[in-house]
Amino acid sequence: MIKSVIIDDEPEGRKVLSNILTNYCQGVMVLGEADGVVSGIELIDKVQPDVLFLDIQMNDGTGFDILTHFYPADFYVVFVTAYDQYAIKAIKFSAFDYLLKPIDPQKLIETVNRLQNLPERNRQSSEQLEVLLNNKNKVSKIALPTINGYRFVKISDVIRCESDSNYTKFYLHTGEHIVVTRTLKEFETLLKDESFIRVHQSHLINVDFVEQYIKGEGGVAIMSDGAEIEISRRRKDQFLKGMFK
Repeated sequence: MIKSVIIDDEPEGRKVLSNILTNYCQGVMVLGEADGVVSGIELIDKVQPDVLFLDIQMNDGTGFDILTHFYPADFYVVFVTAYDQYAIKAIKFSAFDYLLKPIDPQKLIETVNRLQNLPERNRQSSEQLEVLLNNKNKVSKIALPTINGYRFVKISDVIRCESDSNYTKFYLHTGEHIVVTRTLKEFETLLKDESFIRVHQSHLINVDFVEQYIKGEGGVAIMSDGAEIEISRRRKDQFLKGMFK
């Protein structure tokens, strides 16, 4: 049984989430609720939960303040928040779970199922939390899920990403490459505002590492690691625009 608490300054939000957990997620027990940072810290100290369902913006601070207080955290975290573009971006880059308000019961069930499949009493890594807290002001690192856990790398160190079926290979300027258990499409969405351009069905490149462009029907980008990346004809204009913006 997963022991959980709900921390949200909106009474109705806490009520809805608690009802869904009670009615649809039998493997979760709600041990208590809190309406802010101070009361949330007191509740966590008291009941020692396995999981926090945590709002970001609250009347007396943010969910990040709670995580900073307990760093390194000894619990899982699922953010439950109204859409906040930058906060969600920081959460995605650190690979934490999140749910948008209003809560979709099916998505909550899926999140709980993932929690139940994690090793018992395994916790969010302290480095994953560190990435989140650092990224809340300026995104600089990304958590890359691998078969064995997570790798944490600076976005500025990534030269390119290459699709490999349902996996993605990340090539770093150090010469290392990391096989990640996510599709290239997911990283295209995540990195689109970070100097990365999808130039081919199989390739996402960091334009900061392009050393040469060879003209052609679509052309070829020569990367700093020597890779010659074909650019599809329909993505040529997007690539050139990204190079000279």
